[in-house]
Amino acid sequence: MTGSDDGNQTTDILMGSKRPNFIVGIGGSAGALNAYKALFGALAPDTGMAFVIVSHLFPAAHSYLTEILSRYTDMPVILAATAMPIQPNHVYVIPADADLSIESYAFKIVSPRARRNNQIDLFFVSLAEAMGAHAIGIVFSGYEGDGTEGCRHIKAKGGKTFAQDSSAEVSSMPLCAQASGFVDFVLAPDKIPGYLQRLALLQE
Repeated sequence: MTGSDDGNQTTDILMGSKRPNFIVGIGGSAGALNAYKALFGALAPDTGMAFVIVSHLFPAAHSYLTEILSRYTDMPVILAATAMPIQPNHVYVIPADADLSIESYAFKIVSPRARRNNQIDLFFVSLAEAMGAHAIGIVFSGYEGDGTEGCRHIKAKGGKTFAQDSSAEVSSMPLCAQASGFVDFVLAPDKIPGYLQRLALLQE
């Protein structure tokens, strides 16, 4: 028997816009590049999830993250743009000097950014509202506490949260998230994919 949800899914597949089973927000700042590499180097390219990297970048900087991370995953790595649909098995990177959020499985970008080093919280809050229990937040290396408030929102909506363990090159961001009590798992970046794979399998 085919219900309306099955029909919508079939339409999505035919149009090339099948929705991800989870959207994973990955927040990082100083020292996070090696964490991104380790995560994607250990991650299967077919989880059905979408991955969004929200990194602190200087406003005038050109980000080479898309080029660098393309060497560590078989998934397409794309610079996010307004109205771009979020597809499974894709990696998206925040542009410099921008705030990034989600509306109806597509990105919304506001540039210039509203304020310095708040992009992770803004994205995580948006992610929690958009995806509920299908939101995942990961806080990697960086200074100060961006991401902690966002983890609170993800947990309140039933999603899952991760923070980098002592392998973080700059520990402030992941330690702040851990101290808040809103982090489910504290792991090295290359250990996180195993947990993500289990979550994906539960959706099958």
